[in-house]
Amino acid sequence: MSAEDYAHLEPHLIRIPLPVRLQLHVAADTIEYVYFPEDGVVSIVSVTLEGTSCEVGLFGREGMSETATVLGTDRSPHEAYVQVAGASGLRLPVDVLNEAMDQSATLRTHLLHYVQAMMIQLSSSIAAAGQTIEKRLARWLLMCGDRIDGDEIGLTHDFIAMMLNVRRPGVSVALDQLENQHLIRKRRGTIVIVDQAGLKHLAGGSYGLAEREYHRLLGQPLKKTVIKYEADDGPRDER
Repeated sequence: MSAEDYAHLEPHLIRIPLPVRLQLHVAADTIEYVYFPEDGVVSIVSVTLEGTSCEVGLFGREGMSETATVLGTDRSPHEAYVQVAGASGLRLPVDVLNEAMDQSATLRTHLLHYVQAMMIQLSSSIAAAGQTIEKRLARWLLMCGDRIDGDEIGLTHDFIAMMLNVRRPGVSVALDQLENQHLIRKRRGTIVIVDQAGLKHLAGGSYGLAEREYHRLLGQPLKKTVIKYEADDGPRDER
């Protein structure tokens, strides 16, 4: 966002740690805060009436939690929690965000563009649901890789299975296949992306549309996002 729009929010931002599995929002609860990760990856999880859950989207330092607030509502049926730990994120009271959007049409438009980008990502997730586990896993790893520095992603098999809504043995087989194709390398609790181009080829059309639309709507690519914050402990640049 512009420096002028950021100035509406900056005095109210509080920096917090983002450990893995930190829950940022409980489904159907009133939204009190929105969060802007400075690093790490946050999952958006759909919870059914029966209580089962499945990841439908994710975001990192390029985005924010609880986009329902931008659309004028105070709750969401989705949950949000940290899937890849980040050093920190910025927390903002919802009433401050609402007031800032009322004061700045450009801020509201900017955030609505982000909501549109997320809607495209969510629709791409639905379209990918019918693909093989290997294709879905390739897409998911690419999306995580877009939002972190380096090629190492801290993830367990159990967590991947929950996010993809598949059984753990299926994840283990899919990871073995990707490693046998020299696309990734497995370590304990970590996956290393070895061949990004190969993962893109495997993911096919399930990856790329949402990323292209983010670039078009927000004006910068996901992987090279630079965020400059000046919150409670001084300026910080993130790439």
